[in-house]
Amino acid sequence: MNLTRRNLLARASALMALNALGWPLPGRAASYPDKPVRLVVPYPPGAATDNLGRMAAEVYGKALGQTFIVENRGGGGTTIGTRSVATAAPDGYTIGIVDSTFTINPGLLGSRLPYDTLKDFAPITLLATAPFVMVVHPSVPAKDLAAFVALAKAQPGTLSFGSAGVGSAPHLAGEQLKQQAGIDLLHVPYRGGGTVFTDLLGGQVKFAFGTVPTLIEHIKGGRVRALAVTTPARVAQLPDVPTFAEAGLPGVDITPLFGLIAPAGMPADIVGRLADTLDVAVRKGELGGKLTSLGFRPVGSGPAAFDQRIRADVAKWTRLIEQAGIRAE
Repeated sequence: MNLTRRNLLARASALMALNALGWPLPGRAASYPDKPVRLVVPYPPGAATDNLGRMAAEVYGKALGQTFIVENRGGGGTTIGTRSVATAAPDGYTIGIVDSTFTINPGLLGSRLPYDTLKDFAPITLLATAPFVMVVHPSVPAKDLAAFVALAKAQPGTLSFGSAGVGSAPHLAGEQLKQQAGIDLLHVPYRGGGTVFTDLLGGQVKFAFGTVPTLIEHIKGGRVRALAVTTPARVAQLPDVPTFAEAGLPGVDITPLFGLIAPAGMPADIVGRLADTLDVAVRKGELGGKLTSLGFRPVGSGPAAFDQRIRADVAKWTRLIEQAGIRAE
């Protein structure tokens, strides 16, 4: 074997080893993407996660000069669409967007989950979070959280709250409230979030948790009363509404996340390019301002920080689900 051939084989072996470790290969990210990319949304069109996925696709399309096609694959409590990302080729041409259901499902579904949340995906970036706000129907006499807790203790099991289903983020927020305040509340699960707020406005359920973007207009219009937000600091859109910590219940801290993921094994340089592109748009571009105006908290974390957040949230929600004895429907 001549020296040139030996050198070429050695170089090829080295590149294969780097690729297996997820290290960047020369020139690969620079030419990516050279064909349309599929961005999977595990919800039907119109959901908050779908809207953020479309914003991300628009940013990528403009910045990378290639079409990012949004594919809605709802069903199975988001597992159908998310599984399609896990099983896709890790070549950069299938990515997905997830929300807090992604980190709740491991504890809720256990062995029935058709993928491993911590092993089958490559986190790209935490795009944004959405503060939860607790709102009550105007017929509830409590004007603040302390009065609400006192009312719940005086009338155990009678104050009803709606959620998008057993194990959903709003349900877990209610369970946190029950545990932290030592009160008994009546959970009313729905199939999806839209009907919850219809019934809340009609007084069929007495309170609920929802994102600020979802509820802000109802709060401003006086159709519901905001008692507290789940974030560490007050929300700019609701400056007069205290945090749960300020109201004496710091353990009520659920804050839904929205982030981008890829199949495990995607080359690190492509993951990095996708993360950097979106993070710049969030921190320095128009996307950050747009998210803020809609009531979200822009983040743009990068892969490592998003991976840490996923792992922390999986542990947190699994623990809460076990403590509350929640079982999937």
